[in-house]
Amino acid sequence: MSVDWLPGLLLLEDYGGDWTRYVEALHQRFLTDFVASKPGWRGKDVRLKRHPEYDGKSATFWHMISEGATEADRTPDMRRCERIAWPRPIMDEHDGAAPGKTACRVLWWTEMRGTETRFHLAPDDFSYVVVVADRGDFVLPWTAYYVEFAYRREKLRKKWRDFWSQKS
Repeated sequence: MSVDWLPGLLLLEDYGGDWTRYVEALHQRFLTDFVASKPGWRGKDVRLKRHPEYDGKSATFWHMISEGATEADRTPDMRRCERIAWPRPIMDEHDGAAPGKTACRVLWWTEMRGTETRFHLAPDDFSYVVVVADRGDFVLPWTAYYVEFAYRREKLRKKWRDFWSQKS
């Protein structure tokens, strides 16, 4: 199954290598998916982490297209950029069911970050992860990232297995 059901990649070369045009196209897709359509998730409103804004774009957007330990030092990640159209369909596909209960194409588990529950959503090959923070009355898509290396995918698969083995 893997990721063949997800939208195609948005490539820099499709914008003539023009980084400014590319970022604007990525941002427009993000706005379409998370602002214009006003999505809900698991019965809650989906909101965005607005601050710190950079170049008039929310922190959530930057977390989905860049990487780095601190906000000030984030750098663009082309694999994240190319997949900006994936977080919304992955969130939409998530049905909250335990493995094997439905034909859902998204595997999931939760992890605690302080007192906050964070949902981790991934296609069955664990090549991409969307993290959604549950804030009680609403959720925040926190970040999304491509998982390049097989050993990292296996590490995520183990987290998923461990989570569900504790549930049974």
